[in-house]
Amino acid sequence: MRISTSYSALPAEAKGAAVAIGNFDGVHPGHRAVLARANAVAERLGVPLGVLTFEPHPRRYFQPAVPPFRLTPPPAKRRLIGEAGATHYYELPFDAAMAALTAEAFIERVLIEGLGVRHVVVGAGFAFGKGRTGTVSVLEHVAGHTGGVGVTVVAPVSASDGALASSTRVRECLVRGEPERAAALLGRNFAIEGEVLHGDKRGRQLGFPTVNLPLDDYLRPAFGVYAVRAVPLGGNGPRWSGVANLGSRPTVGGTRAQLEAHLFDFSGDLYGARLAVELLAFIRPERKFDGLDALKAQIAEDSARARGILAAWPAG
Repeated sequence: MRISTSYSALPAEAKGAAVAIGNFDGVHPGHRAVLARANAVAERLGVPLGVLTFEPHPRRYFQPAVPPFRLTPPPAKRRLIGEAGATHYYELPFDAAMAALTAEAFIERVLIEGLGVRHVVVGAGFAFGKGRTGTVSVLEHVAGHTGGVGVTVVAPVSASDGALASSTRVRECLVRGEPERAAALLGRNFAIEGEVLHGDKRGRQLGFPTVNLPLDDYLRPAFGVYAVRAVPLGGNGPRWSGVANLGSRPTVGGTRAQLEAHLFDFSGDLYGARLAVELLAFIRPERKFDGLDALKAQIAEDSARARGILAAWPAG
């Protein structure tokens, strides 16, 4: 997948795609419906499939102090969209200049002149341009009628549980400690992806070595202990079941939130590897214990509970 971070002076081979536009945070079933429709249009027209999104997320630009809220920070989102078949990925900077563009200017400068789009596919609630004054009707009129660009609008999509697929609803489920419900809305298990970092080795001292992932821009799900599954990224390696603490580790005076996963029946070194750790089931809230012995006993209990949950968990 070719990644472009500007719409200016693009080479000819990076232009002329059928382009799906959106933030695509979570890449949930509604997003995938937009991507699938864009892919069908691209095949019909004989052009590449492109995806246009923004970094930082516009919400972060307008509300810089808002707590982390991303379901799929840039690396995870790029990977999922690449897997959906996109060949061109336009990750445009959302800055003061972009925020100031009127809807008409965005269509003319970015879509038509910059990307040379052949067709645009968006969701029914798509809004764009300064003050979000650009609606689907504006897009259809300016891009379609004036610019000769095809426009397709995709209706909202329900998730597997019948509820409307929505990034906001996924976030709400995760904050409540309901990863199963979040998975039903996402169409897959919610995962935190990242590079395994060196920690303080305290888990190894307790007899439960862990792999540690930073949370960075990820939404903070409910702090606590989860039954998890870890999957290596970038290959078809093994999957490991495990138990993880997501939080600040108050028993040992921790202050930075991170994910620490103990992988069952695994021995080896994963430092520097990139993993996706899927949160499958919430076991208990995070709490402070009276010393390391009490913590060790609780980890053993949590591990037993996680093994029981995962033994009954569907494969795949």
